[in-house]
Amino acid sequence: MHHTDANEDADIVARATWHPTEAHRREANWTRFLAYAGLPDYPALEARVATEPDWFWEKLIAFLDVRFETPFTAVRDLSGGIAHARWCVGGRMNVTETLLDRHLAAGRGGHPALLYEAEDGATRSLTYAELARQGDALALGLVRDGIRPGDVVGLFMPMVPEAVVAFLAIVRAGGVVLPLFSGFGAAALASRMSDADAVAVIAAEATVRRGRAVAMKSALDAALADVPTVRRVVVLPAGGTAPMLAGRDRWWDEVAVPGGAAAPVIVDAEHPMMVIYTSGTTGKPKGTVHTHCGFAVKTGEDYLLAFDLKPADRWLWMSDMGWLVGPIQIVATLMAGATLLLAEGGPDYPQPGRLWRMVQDHKLTLLGISPTIARLMKSHGAAEAQAYDLSTLRAIASTGEPWDLASWAWMMEHVLKGRGPLMNNVGGTEMGGILATNILYPIKPTSFFGPIPGTGADIALEDGASAPAGEVGELVMRAPCIGTTRGLWRDQERYIENYWSRHEGVWTHGDWASRDGDGYWFIHGRSDDTIKLAGKRTGPAEIEALLLSTGKVTDAAAVGVPDPVKGSAVVCAVVPAEGVVADEELAALLSRAVTSGLGGPFKPQRMIFVTDLPRTRNLKVMRRVIRAVLTGQPPGDVTALINPETVDELATARPET
Repeated sequence: MHHTDANEDADIVARATWHPTEAHRREANWTRFLAYAGLPDYPALEARVATEPDWFWEKLIAFLDVRFETPFTAVRDLSGGIAHARWCVGGRMNVTETLLDRHLAAGRGGHPALLYEAEDGATRSLTYAELARQGDALALGLVRDGIRPGDVVGLFMPMVPEAVVAFLAIVRAGGVVLPLFSGFGAAALASRMSDADAVAVIAAEATVRRGRAVAMKSALDAALADVPTVRRVVVLPAGGTAPMLAGRDRWWDEVAVPGGAAAPVIVDAEHPMMVIYTSGTTGKPKGTVHTHCGFAVKTGEDYLLAFDLKPADRWLWMSDMGWLVGPIQIVATLMAGATLLLAEGGPDYPQPGRLWRMVQDHKLTLLGISPTIARLMKSHGAAEAQAYDLSTLRAIASTGEPWDLASWAWMMEHVLKGRGPLMNNVGGTEMGGILATNILYPIKPTSFFGPIPGTGADIALEDGASAPAGEVGELVMRAPCIGTTRGLWRDQERYIENYWSRHEGVWTHGDWASRDGDGYWFIHGRSDDTIKLAGKRTGPAEIEALLLSTGKVTDAAAVGVPDPVKGSAVVCAVVPAEGVVADEELAALLSRAVTSGLGGPFKPQRMIFVTDLPRTRNLKVMRRVIRAVLTGQPPGDVTALINPETVDELATARPET
C-alpha cells in the first residue's frame, strides 16, 4: 500500500460516505421522537431546542420514560450559574426503577438482558428478571452490611455479568458507584478510593487476560492498607483461594440475600449515582460526579436517539468498568430494554478474529468500537473479517479519539458492507457525549453530523467567537447539559478552572474540532496534544493518518517537542506492521508520507520505532506521556496505563541532551 494523494482520498470519501435509505429514516428512533414531540423534521427540533431548552428536556424525559417517585417541579435551575445548573428540581427517584422495574412491569422479564463470553469461549446469559433478582439479593446484603445513601462503593471487576449485578445493587441501595479499571495496581486503586472516601469495595478475586490469570484481590489488599475508610470487601470467587481478612472480607454468596425483593432506596434526582475518575494532564485524577436523573437522560439521548439503540438490538462494546463506556453501556442497554454482550479479554485473542466471530455467534446487531480497536482488527487483514457472517450487524458506533480515513473506509467496506452507518461520537468522562452522528442524514467518513440537541455545542476561536467553516477551534458547550458532571468530587475550584475559566459561561472541553462547508464536524484530537509549527497549531491526527495510510505501521503517535529554531518539531512514535523492517529506509518513507501530505514544515524531526504506545485500559494513546518522556519531563499520572513498560522503551529511545 502506498500513501494516497488528494484524488484517491476524495474517491475513498465518496465510496465510504453512508446514505440512509427511506427505511433507515422511517425506523430511526429520532423519527419516533420527532413524532412524539409533534415536530415535522429535525431542523424544526434544532430550532425549538435553541429557544425552548426546558421544553426539550421535559419532552425527552417523558419520551425515555424515566421514572420518578416524586415528580420534579422544574427541569432546570440556573440560579447558581451555568456551571452549577441543577436538574429535575424537587424530583425523587432511583434510576434502577427505570432500568429494571418498568421492563418487568411491562412483561419483558424473560427478555435477555446480558449475554457473556469468557476468553476461553464459555458463555452465560441473564434475563431481565434474573438480573433483577440477583441485583436485589446483593442490594439487600449491602443494606444489611450498613451501606447507606451516599456511601461510595468501589467496583473492581472485569466485564462479567456480576459487574452489572453489582453496579445495579449499589445504585438500588442508594450508594454511589466508584468504577475502577480491572487492570489497576495498588497505587491507582488507593488514590481513587481514598479521594472518594469509599466505605466498601465489590471485587473479583481474579480475571484472565490473554490466557494469563491476573490476581485482582491481591492488588486490592495492597491498596487497602492505605484506605482505612473501607470496612467491607465483597469478593466474587475465581478459585476461592485468595486470603480473606477476617471482619472485612466476605465472599459474594455470604453477602447476597437471595429470595427477597429489594425496594429501591429513593433519593433526590440529583443524588450522585456514580463518581468516576479521569486522568488529568497534570495533577491527581479528577473525580467526575454523575447523578440518577442526569446520567439516565443523557445516556438515553446519546444511545437511544443518536446511536439508535432499540429493544431488539444485541450489542457489544468491548470496554472496562473503569472507562465511562463500561457504565454507559449498562445504563443504555437497560434504558432501551435491549441485550448487552459482555466479553472478557481482548478483541483479537485467542483468535485474531474473535471480535468478528462474536458478532456472528451472538447475532449482534450493533457494535461499539474505537479507532484504535479498528486499526488493530484491520492489521489482521480483511480475510479475517470476511471469514465470519456479519450480516446481522446493522450499524457501528464509535468514540474515543479521531479516526483516520483508511481505517474508517476499511470498516465500511469489509465489516458493514453498506448495510448501515458508522456513527461517530465525541465526549468525555466529564460530560457524556456532546456530538453524535445523526442517522437521518448522510455520514461523511470520520465526521459527525453537528451537535446533539440541548448541549449548545460549538467550535470556538481563541477570542470565544464561533469558528467559520474550515478553521480549527476548541470544542465548547454554550448551554448547560443534563449529563455534565456536577463538579469534581471535593474539588469545585479545579472544576471551574479546568472547564469554565476560558470564556465566561462556556464549557471548554479540550478537543480541537472543525466543520466543513457542508456543516459536517470533525475532531482533531486533544488540545493539550497540540503541536505548534511555524506559529500554526496542529493536531496530531492528520500526521498520524498519513503515517497509517502507508500501510507500513499499525499505530502511530505524533507529538511536538521543543526546537530551538522552529519552536516545536514533530517526533513520531510508530509501531511497525508485522514483517516490516524498522530501519532508516522505513523512517524516510514515513517522513515523505507526512511532507507530501502536509508540506515541508511538517517534516518529522525523528521517527521512533516501538513495540507499542502507552495506552489506557480503553486503548487510548496517551500522547502527553510520550511527549513528556521524550523531553525528559515527569510523565504525570500514569496509573491508567495498561502497559507501563512502554514508558521505559520510549525513555531508551530518547536522544541524549
